[in-house]
Amino acid sequence: MRDVCEEGSVSAVPASPAALGSAPLDPVRALQHALYRAAKADPGRRFHALWDKVLRRDVLWRAWAAVRRNNGAPGIDATTLADVGEYGVSRFLDELAAEVKDGSYRPLAARRVFMPKPGQPGERRPLSIPPVRDRVVQAALKIVLEPVFEADFLPCSFGFRPRRGAHDALQVVIDEAWRGRCWVVETDIANCFEAIPLDELMCAVEERVCDQSVLKLLRVMLRAGVMEDGQVRRPVTGTPQGGVISPVLCNVYLHRLDRVRDVREHGVLVRYADDALVMCRSREQAEAALKRLRGLLADLGLEPREAKTRIVHLRAGGEGFTFLGFHHQMVRSPARPGKRQVTFLARWPAGKAMQHARDRLRELTDRSRLRVPVEWVVQEMNLFLKGWAAYFRYGNSARCFSQLQWYAGMRLGLFVAKRHRRGRGFGRWVVGVASPDRLGLVSLDGTVVAPRPNRPWRGMPNAGGERRR
Repeated sequence: MRDVCEEGSVSAVPASPAALGSAPLDPVRALQHALYRAAKADPGRRFHALWDKVLRRDVLWRAWAAVRRNNGAPGIDATTLADVGEYGVSRFLDELAAEVKDGSYRPLAARRVFMPKPGQPGERRPLSIPPVRDRVVQAALKIVLEPVFEADFLPCSFGFRPRRGAHDALQVVIDEAWRGRCWVVETDIANCFEAIPLDELMCAVEERVCDQSVLKLLRVMLRAGVMEDGQVRRPVTGTPQGGVISPVLCNVYLHRLDRVRDVREHGVLVRYADDALVMCRSREQAEAALKRLRGLLADLGLEPREAKTRIVHLRAGGEGFTFLGFHHQMVRSPARPGKRQVTFLARWPAGKAMQHARDRLRELTDRSRLRVPVEWVVQEMNLFLKGWAAYFRYGNSARCFSQLQWYAGMRLGLFVAKRHRRGRGFGRWVVGVASPDRLGLVSLDGTVVAPRPNRPWRGMPNAGGERRR
């Protein structure tokens, strides 16, 4: 049986122009396509002529478009995307390209902020925000370097990769559990982005790139440092989380972990950036896999987060684990006349994800927003609910969706009651009885798609005769 980590890799671009129909590839996509094919054809090749491609006009414009689409905050220079638009994008890119080309370009330190972790009160995640000009240069570097390394990445890696995402990783977990790998090593690499040794990271990059101008620019970016509380720190480890190119560099470094694993001996690895699972067939194999994983991480200068590292045995009525926002647990199908009960791995939104959703709905309907029109509040609630449900609908999430829909209606009723200085009963009556469409609040009924082993997860609700839930 072919293993997950031995299948062919996924290209950063389509395999051929025909994959896009009759429309030809645009020049930037054609460049990425050529780089990917060259890297794939010769795994030992080191690319020495990438500098001119980073400075290409169309590459810089594509980089600017990516930065503008992300709509990020300004860095320490306080320059916003609107400021660049007023200054002139063409003029901005010409001057930036000239600085990079003549060697006078110097990236500024990233602005360090701390973002609260959803569903984890009191915990904050460090985030580094580079200035707009540095984000554009990083995006141009990413456009050129990503297809080169994408040719090497293994299918067991899913995070921050083209045409691969969280649901692809979740489907592998369902498939492997169905095949009998019911011992799971659950772990999380501690401070992954901040702990990667820069010298070792550059060695990993140099395995594929020998263009000294590109390597020099990359070193300057990594040593730009971060500004926190008015002071600039330049640590010798880490690729700051929040930079455009940081996810690619993280995958480049952790590829060293992916490629040295023995699947038959240590199980199937499913890694999404710094979150990882190892699916094993026995407790002995799981213990050996965890020991091997600790050793590999130590060789890379990293370590697992002990609070999130454990071995879980998946069995009906037993404990489960949380991965990528979903809680996974082995369950048994309900008994029905004439049908055999089946034990399968189910998943639904984890407690932290549900708490985050409730917190967000509570913020949108807070007493401090009573002057906001109800129509605006409903629009904001719908925007959040649609985005949240678009991710969590691919699971056994019907019960959680019903609970969240009830909570959203209850919060909206309370908001209406407070706005009219009436009791809770009045708000419930307005939302549930007086308004036939619950004041326009979106419904989550019939949107859940239950996962199935060895089937594509992208199926639409009720596709193939499957019952809506």
